[in-house]
Amino acid sequence: MFQIAICDDEIEQLHIAEEMLTQYLENHPEADFRVDRFDNADALLDLIADEAYLPDLILMDIYMPDKPGIEAAKELRQMGNHCRLVFLTTSREHALDAFEVEASQYLVKPLVEEKLFPLLDRLLTEIREERKRYVLLRIDSAVQRVAVDDIIYCEAQGKFQYLHLADGSQCMLRVTMGKLEELLNPYEEFMRVGVAFLINMEHIECISKQEIRMDTGKKIYPPRNAYQAVRDRYFAYYCGE
Repeated sequence: MFQIAICDDEIEQLHIAEEMLTQYLENHPEADFRVDRFDNADALLDLIADEAYLPDLILMDIYMPDKPGIEAAKELRQMGNHCRLVFLTTSREHALDAFEVEASQYLVKPLVEEKLFPLLDRLLTEIREERKRYVLLRIDSAVQRVAVDDIIYCEAQGKFQYLHLADGSQCMLRVTMGKLEELLNPYEEFMRVGVAFLINMEHIECISKQEIRMDTGKKIYPPRNAYQAVRDRYFAYYCGE
């Protein structure tokens, strides 16, 4: 299910936008989204900052007295949140600012189906495709989306799994290696190495009998009898077998 947030200080405009989204959902039941309303930007940003809310798309009024939409969008991006963002406005004078905060679109009020519905078609399709390359993991008591391509490898240490990411960070997961392998099973680039490692083959730099060197410089030492199976699996992946 997608989560769509509407943020506007005018209750009537919130109602209009929600009604249009409801109409879109009736026409496109496969879209499967939930709509949440916010009458000020701080309420929305606080939930996102606390990782209690992860919207896929935000429709935000650009002229809100307490916190203008552009300012709210800058805070959103500073948090590292890159959800789709559509500004709703009565003027185009802030179009350049909207571009700077990676807004997907700039819609002039009043909203009309002819403009909003094709935009929803495009954005929801993009989000749906991107979701195919994400996994949901519980990290530090919060559910977070992790890009599959950013996972370098996972290492088991006792009861915990440590996920090592492309930016150099690592996350502790309270799941079994078997459960993590199940989550990543749809992505053919992942290879189990012994009982302790799950490796993204896209990040392998070289393989020898002694070690697997990742493109981050990390060296992984597989079990002594695993080299043949690891090498065969790696070459099969790159040969498309």
